Amino acid sequence: MTALTEPTVRVRAGWTAAVVLANVGVFAAWFGPIQVLLAKQSEAIAPGNKEFVFGLVTGIGAAVSVVAAPVFGAVSDRTTSRFGRRRPWTAGGALGAAAGLLILAGAQGIALMLVGWCLVQLFGNAVLAAQTATVPDCVPVDQRGVVGGWVAVAQVPGALVGTALVTVAGGIGLGYVACAVFLALSVVPYVLRAQDTPLAVQPPPFVLREFLRGFWVSPRRYPDFGWAWLTRFLFNVGNSLGLLYLFYYLQDEVGVADATTAVLILTAIYSVCVLTTAIAFGSWSDRTGRRKIFVIGSGLVMAVAGVILALWPTWPGAILGAIVLGIGFGVYLSVDFALITEVLPNAKDRAKDLGVINIANSFPQVIAPVIAAPIVKHFGGYPVLYLLSAVVTALAGVLVSKVRSVR
Repeated sequence: MTALTEPTVRVRAGWTAAVVLANVGVFAAWFGPIQVLLAKQSEAIAPGNKEFVFGLVTGIGAAVSVVAAPVFGAVSDRTTSRFGRRRPWTAGGALGAAAGLLILAGAQGIALMLVGWCLVQLFGNAVLAAQTATVPDCVPVDQRGVVGGWVAVAQVPGALVGTALVTVAGGIGLGYVACAVFLALSVVPYVLRAQDTPLAVQPPPFVLREFLRGFWVSPRRYPDFGWAWLTRFLFNVGNSLGLLYLFYYLQDEVGVADATTAVLILTAIYSVCVLTTAIAFGSWSDRTGRRKIFVIGSGLVMAVAGVILALWPTWPGAILGAIVLGIGFGVYLSVDFALITEVLPNAKDRAKDLGVINIANSFPQVIAPVIAAPIVKHFGGYPVLYLLSAVVTALAGVLVSKVRSVR
């Protein structure tokens, strides 16, 4: 099999485990800081303006991610290393992101927080772009619901591991160090053992204008890719609005005594629900050959979770919201990822096109603080924020019906 042929040989469990572990490492390095460390660090640096500082750092970091995901994907597609197209960027990206986490560990001001977090986002996306592309590179279509489900839900155990690491570490600095060490170790099995077929033909000569033009995928020429991008964007806007201020929601609206432990408990509950539904529904989707009905249903279920959090801001309400959100998000993660791999325009640009899709994951993190901060401070608070999240997520689910080439 060459690097550009459609895969037909089913992948083994060990290969899937190595890819999943590398993805878990990236998401632990992102969600440990996002859910706990950056919020606590912002409060320590600017206690009277913590929401603004937190939103500024996460928003600028997400803007870096918007650019980094497709660029690293395109560079990965063109890589002619004898080690393959994906392994060099997996290893190098993990080391770069770990360095950013260590900078954050010593940051005492906003400027250094920005530098560290932007490095984490930049190099973490190098790992993610390479790892995401391994699925269409190596996994046949009739296995992508299950394998894609495991890879897609890696962010859930990643969030759980990241939150657990920073909770056990006990301090902001030690929490960042723990995330950095875990990320560096997580990519080792893939880098050492996974098969990564080198690109057999030389890519066309690099021309900057053509390189930049390649990031535009015409929704008129590829309408299903366009709808897949838009619906993923809306799903992530709704999800970002709901999760961005979870720490502050629990601390200020629900009134829990220990918001850090509360986030860990909710993340654990949510993770169990996501993992259970993702693998079960990913397999079901493979057996039936249907994708859209599962994604539509997941959007409506996730919207219910937003309504619960808006109307019942109590600890039992938060637990119920985590359960419902986990059920819906698990189905969405596994099946939507499989759907996306089936609407990619061509094989030679898999990582680049998935990087363009990943803009739909990252860009909502840029605009979510811009939307959420004014709502929380001036326009109705957390009930309005979570109702808006529910509306956007339901709309995303409905619009999946516009994809025509996938059942």
